[in-house]
Amino acid sequence: MKNELTIKDIKKILNGQPVEQQLERFKNDPRKGVQHLLQQFYQKQLRQKEKQQAFALRFKYEKSFWDAGKLVAGIDEVGRGPLAGPVVAAAVILPQDFAIYQVNDSKQLSRKLREELYPQILLQAQAVGIGVADNRLIDKINIYQATRVAMKKAVNSLNLMPQQLIIDAMQIDSDIPQLKLIKGDAQSNSVAAASIVAKVWRDHLMEFYDHLYPGYDFAANAGYGTKAHLAGLKARGVTPIHRLTFTPVTNSFEH
Repeated sequence: MKNELTIKDIKKILNGQPVEQQLERFKNDPRKGVQHLLQQFYQKQLRQKEKQQAFALRFKYEKSFWDAGKLVAGIDEVGRGPLAGPVVAAAVILPQDFAIYQVNDSKQLSRKLREELYPQILLQAQAVGIGVADNRLIDKINIYQATRVAMKKAVNSLNLMPQQLIIDAMQIDSDIPQLKLIKGDAQSNSVAAASIVAKVWRDHLMEFYDHLYPGYDFAANAGYGTKAHLAGLKARGVTPIHRLTFTPVTNSFEH
């Protein structure tokens, strides 16, 4: 039949938003290629539905606070383990209709996807705050306490005052009620959004430091102790952004 859609045509339709009438027509198409495409389409639909259900479940804590009329901020940090650079925290207040289903624990996402989600979160969030504790503070008060400082700074830099905090595995010095969640970035969309913002923000900073201090591969390793980073330490010594109390760095300079 001249009017019959080609398999290429059907693939294009299924990659878009097919209507029910089209799907019924494709179900009755005897071609194996069409049935294979249809099967792939329904599998993709199922995976998408599962992601949406998981996303909705990750709003369970926020929803309980929203139902009580509270403005909720999720807080997370990145950069506790590197040998160089600051620890960075983000605080994010999401609207109740937030629906970017890909938002999840930043460690589970590719760098490309994090970069794509970052501006979307900034655009849709009601408020975003960033807190930074540099390597000097980390050396002075230790990484745990510096992380708490960065988180508090992130909350204080919000242009809206939250009435409830959801924090990934930490508690901070604040009068605002706090819910401490172990692996909070996998349990709360607000914390997950904060984890993405903090990660991308810090990655961009470390890319800048890579230009400022070449030879340590900061753009690729974000300050973590990779082979290239350790080789740079050995060949060039420490930079002003290195954490002097972290063992590999301590071993690379003379007191």
